[in-house]
Amino acid sequence: MAIRGLLSRLDVVDPHAPRQSNPVEPVVEHLKMLLNTRKGQVASNPDYGIPDFNEVVHSFPAAIHRLQGFIQQAIEAFEPRLNNVIVLHVEGENEPFALQFEITAQLVHQDSQGQVRLRTRVGTNGRMELS
Repeated sequence: MAIRGLLSRLDVVDPHAPRQSNPVEPVVEHLKMLLNTRKGQVASNPDYGIPDFNEVVHSFPAAIHRLQGFIQQAIEAFEPRLNNVIVLHVEGENEPFALQFEITAQLVHQDSQGQVRLRTRVGTNGRMELS
C-alpha cells in the first residue's frame, strides 16, 4: 500500500495558470473602499471618497438626494470599470429608516460586459455595506 505525501494530497494550483475569477469581485472590493473613505483622508488624492455623512445629516430628507449624488460622482470619478452609473435611494423592507441605495451600472471588462446591481446600506457605525 502506497502512502501519499502531504503535497500530493493537496490540490496544488499552478501559479502560472490563468485565474478564472469573477470580474465583479474586484470592483465591489474597490467600491467598499471608495464609499467608506471620506474626502480628505487620502493625502495623495484629497478628492477620493465621499463627504462625511455628518456634514449633510442635518438637512434630512433633502440629504438623501445629496448623498445619492456624492455616491454617483465618486463612482464615476474613481471606478473606470463602471459606466452609466445610476444611484437610487431605496426604502428598506425591514428597516424603514435605514439609509439604503441601489447602484446600477454597466460593467466594462475585457472578457465580459454586463449590468451590475449592488445595494448599499449605511450601518449603525456609519460605514457603507455592499451586497
